[in-house]
Amino acid sequence: MPNPQLQLAQDLIRGTDLSVFLTGKAGTGKTTFLHRLKADLPKRTVVTAPTGVAAINAGGVTLHSFFQLPFGPFVPGGEVQRQAAERRLSRQKRELVQGLDLLIIDEISMVRCDLLDAVDFVLRRERRSERPFGGVQLLMIGDLHQLAPVVPGQDWAILREFYESAYFFGSRALQATEVVPIELEHIYRQSDADFIALLNCVRDNRLDDATLERLNSRYLPGFQPGEAAGYITLTTHNQGADRINETHLDALAAKSFTFAANIQGDYPAHSFPTAEKLTLKQGAQVMFVRNDGAPEKRYFNGKIGTVTHLGRERVVVRCPDEEDAIEVEPVTWDNIQYRLDDETKAITEEVIGRFTQYPLRLAWAITIHKSQGLTFERAIVEAGAAFSHGQVYVALSRCKTFEGLVLGTPIPRRAVMTDRVVADYVTEATRYPPTQDRIDQARSAYQQRLLLECWDFDELGARLRRLLGLLRDHRQVIDANGMEVIDALERQTHEAVVAVAAKFRGQLRSLFREDRTPEDDERVQERLRKASAWFSEHLQQGLCPWLAAFSFGTDNKALRKSLGQAVDDLRQELALKTAGVASCREGFATAAHLGALAKARIDAEPKGPPTGQGFAPRPGAAEDSGLLGALRRWRDQKAAEEERAGLERYRVLTRAVLRQIAATLPQDPKTLAAVKGLGKPSVARYGPEILGLVADWCRGQGIEAATADDAAQDDTKLISYRLYQEGLSIEGIAGRRSLQPNTIAGHLAHYIRSGELAVTDFIDEEKIARISAVLAQTGPEERGLVKQRLGDDCSYGEIKMVQAHLARAR
Repeated sequence: MPNPQLQLAQDLIRGTDLSVFLTGKAGTGKTTFLHRLKADLPKRTVVTAPTGVAAINAGGVTLHSFFQLPFGPFVPGGEVQRQAAERRLSRQKRELVQGLDLLIIDEISMVRCDLLDAVDFVLRRERRSERPFGGVQLLMIGDLHQLAPVVPGQDWAILREFYESAYFFGSRALQATEVVPIELEHIYRQSDADFIALLNCVRDNRLDDATLERLNSRYLPGFQPGEAAGYITLTTHNQGADRINETHLDALAAKSFTFAANIQGDYPAHSFPTAEKLTLKQGAQVMFVRNDGAPEKRYFNGKIGTVTHLGRERVVVRCPDEEDAIEVEPVTWDNIQYRLDDETKAITEEVIGRFTQYPLRLAWAITIHKSQGLTFERAIVEAGAAFSHGQVYVALSRCKTFEGLVLGTPIPRRAVMTDRVVADYVTEATRYPPTQDRIDQARSAYQQRLLLECWDFDELGARLRRLLGLLRDHRQVIDANGMEVIDALERQTHEAVVAVAAKFRGQLRSLFREDRTPEDDERVQERLRKASAWFSEHLQQGLCPWLAAFSFGTDNKALRKSLGQAVDDLRQELALKTAGVASCREGFATAAHLGALAKARIDAEPKGPPTGQGFAPRPGAAEDSGLLGALRRWRDQKAAEEERAGLERYRVLTRAVLRQIAATLPQDPKTLAAVKGLGKPSVARYGPEILGLVADWCRGQGIEAATADDAAQDDTKLISYRLYQEGLSIEGIAGRRSLQPNTIAGHLAHYIRSGELAVTDFIDEEKIARISAVLAQTGPEERGLVKQRLGDDCSYGEIKMVQAHLARAR
């Protein structure tokens, strides 16, 4: 029979980003819905639960294990928050969290408010998002009228300062989240309308005298079920259940057999689904603890039976009112962890441990807590000593029929406890159930939000400005390639990308319709396809190649960290933007768009700390070879030899000083002292060694020693000229010498003027003519004005070369 509430829940989860609280009375199919939803959900999903057994039953993992949370109260600024902040997730777990679309939490009634806020803390941190739960959609499943969260008195003494309620809905993050409640109404477990009405009265604490009297009519003093009747006793405490099981087992005269579980890999004891060593006797009453995976479906979780035959490797169980006995075979439970597929970036389940045992447990008695989610044909309820709200309701609602229920003791009115906070929340939350119109609106709003976020490049512009600002402010102490184009890059990115995107978002808003989703609107799809091509082209022509080739180095540790973080931030944002835009190349589809973003978010995650220490010098750069490389290695060795521990390398000589020495080639103390930033103490302390390094390198290059500044300048021009003769381009020479391309062009202009090089080797005739025409209208010293008139198409180096060419012609 179709269930409209379940269909609503499925539509919300699949087609929107709204979080859902799926609740309902016992037996309304919440667990069945979870397993069916998992089977074919396109979103990247993780299933969790508050306890190990609940997680195994749900086919997931515990909240604490997945998010690596410490135990104890989680409060803002508290010790547990500090521990959570220090417990950085592994790279694989971090990638899982970053690619997550949907977090399912089963048995939400047992989740504390502070645990949910701890989950929010980790999600926001790892996803670098200030949205509640890092923007992840939640599906919370459970009945608040059943088992409550465990909150010891000492914990609540701390938490009450921050929370009004210990239940999950007291979470601060959840209160900032739009949650759609859906209450399942159709009960599958019971079919007797009178019994269902009685259970509802217990659930809502609406027991009048007549209803309580009817309930206690199932108290049968002296009741002794027959051995084949299949009654199970539900108790409030573990000790009571263990005592009943041990007493009945000892009373059997048959030989006992003990079956040891086969445990492989990682399977913690607190998650064992049944006994590690299962002791049985012929005549023992047992309960199946999982559903039969065979097509015959001979048993289900909670089915009661009696052991009729036993051997070392044989267990036969017969259930009441059934002719055929069940030959029970050991089954395997998997302990899973979630992992990310390296190629598809899909979230997959990986088995890390296995527990193999007969799917049975002694079942003369079980605690009410362990009975949650189970269904019994016959049960004896010992709930007179109930100590928490919901216990009586859980116990009574396990039974399929009123006639199958027996009370071990009368249930006093005080044992039926309902927390007024819970009742008020459930009443208010379910007062206005979602309609199909509301879901349609949410689906359309979700798609619109995804598209507006996709074409919002403001954050990209801000991250680029931060990086370029650091480069400009500290250019004297940074080695970086691509510095000569940063002004043009910033302007091009703003004008052709950020500003155009802002206008395009306005166009999208005008195209969006209330009665049609973007996916179903061809006008919107056509604009998206064209926009995807436009933005992809401009990103690939500007920022993408620049950032892909960008690298830097600096001696300043704090600056290195700031720059590294700025680069990582920009790369991550650019990866998301390019992936989102590209996903619309053939039109917008929600699932494909989400998949592209998740993959990009994971691929762009920095593989190490954002310190910039991974700086890779450009091929052939003087950072690794030549005089600058020799000077750098000498400097590093001197820093290591200093007696004072922790001496930074830049305190010996900075990178800027090293570059000046490599460029000017000082040959004596006078020219060495002229290097900017090199004080007299450093000249006195390190001068002889520096000059020796320079002299050795000059001899190796065939450069004659000189003591005058102009000789040193001539030598640096000669170095550039010889490197050009070896086949290097201007950019290659700049990389080899760690100088700017315009500087190298100036060196080579010297040889154009002397006639040893031709200007046409570097610049085409049309550009030479343009530059010559502007130079003819200005003075030779007004290079800045010339550059302004020519624009970005011509560099300062090209202007120098044409000036040298014209000077030779004159």
